Formats: sequence, C-alpha cells, structure tokens
Amino acid sequence: MSSANISCIVAKQERVYLPVEGSEQFFPVGRVYCVGRNYAAHSREMGDDPDRDPPFFFAKDASCVLPVAFSTQTDLPYPMATEQFEYEVELVVAIGKGGKNLSIEQAQDSILGFSVGLDMTRRDLQTQAKKKGRPWEVGKSFDLSAPMSPIVLNNSTVAKDLAKAEIVLQVNTEVKQKSDISHLTWSIEEVICKLSEVFELRPGDLIMTGTPENVGAVKIGDVMDASIEHLGSISLKVTD
Repeated sequence: MSSANISCIVAKQERVYLPVEGSEQFFPVGRVYCVGRNYAAHSREMGDDPDRDPPFFFAKDASCVLPVAFSTQTDLPYPMATEQFEYEVELVVAIGKGGKNLSIEQAQDSILGFSVGLDMTRRDLQTQAKKKGRPWEVGKSFDLSAPMSPIVLNNSTVAKDLAKAEIVLQVNTEVKQKSDISHLTWSIEEVICKLSEVFELRPGDLIMTGTPENVGAVKIGDVMDASIEHLGSISLKVTD
C-alpha cells in the first residue's frame, strides 16, 4: 500500500465539543445514546404500549452533534435523501462520571449537566428500515442530526427544577410539541441505570432521553424553537 493511501486512512477526524454555559470550558462529546419512545403519549403515537415496553436504545455518531448557542439562530441544512425531515425535542444528559450497573444514587452522581437537544430524523428512511427489520442509522445517525445547546451544569437546584420542567418545540412560532419532564416513562436516573446495564458509561457520553408526542416534519425556510424550562431555548432555521 502506498504512503499516500496510508495517510488517507489515518486522517484524524476533528472532535466535537459543546460549550459549558457560564464558563470558558468545553464538554468533549464521546458517544451519543438515544432512548426510544420514553414518553407514554409518543409511544402510543408510534404504536407501542408504554406500560409494558422497557427502554430501548440506539446511537448517533458524535459527528451528528451540532453545537447551537442559546442567543443566536443557527442554520440547519435540509439533509439529503429524504422527503420527511422530522423534529423531536429532547432533554439531553451529559455524563461526567462513568461506570456500569449503576445504582440510582450513582446515576444521579454521574450527571455533569443538561442540554436542550433535537433528535432530527429522516422519518421516511427510518420507516423503510423498520419495515425490513434493518438498523435505524440511515434515519437517525446522519450529519447534523443532533443539534444541542450548551451544557448547563447540574446541581441540586437544577435537578429539582428539571424534574417537572416544561419541554416545548415550536415551528414558525406555532407550538407543535409540549409536555414536561415528569411525563418520562423512565426517569433520567432510571434511563442511566438501564443504559449502564448494557454499556459501561464514560465521561463525555450524552444521553438523549426521549421526545413527547406530536413529532412532525419541517421544510426549507421553517424556524424551529426548542426550549426546556430552567435550561433555555435554541433556534434553528432549515436551509437548503
């Protein structure tokens, strides 16, 4: 193999970082885990029974993360190969301490902070994959499919406030998704515990905890505003 080919193979990918709100520090993004159908109404919306289904997980690549500031509107290019580009607003948990088979207390201690996120989905491609029993990556893990706010550091006040915080997604100022964190089928700590039973968590991991009902599609020119009470709001404009 030629040296030119070798240099191409070992080219290093730039790491993604999320800023930490109120500081000059940055959170280095490792793995991005997503929880499927963790709000009862959304689970029913997608055809499942939330009273019986345990949480299930899938992943996005770290390169899917798009850092979005609280104070500015960010462009989000409409992705290739889809005609059904859908939003899912989510609370994101940033892991600061790793471990496996964590207890509830250890799960609480593992949380570095929280972020406002969107699990953008190429729904038509995901639906096709589901019908054929194939993995979801084509519908979920694509470039810039995980816009996220800066990390708001965890403390006892933030954790208490978030337990019943309102979570909202608007498109062109019209409310599309609205719920609160208390409606999670599996709580933040329970999600961390369950995830740690199948993966050893590491500092730098992100967990997208699920979306409320009424997911839907956006088109070029639409503006999405995603907010979680006590954290903040991010704004994205869909561009061509």
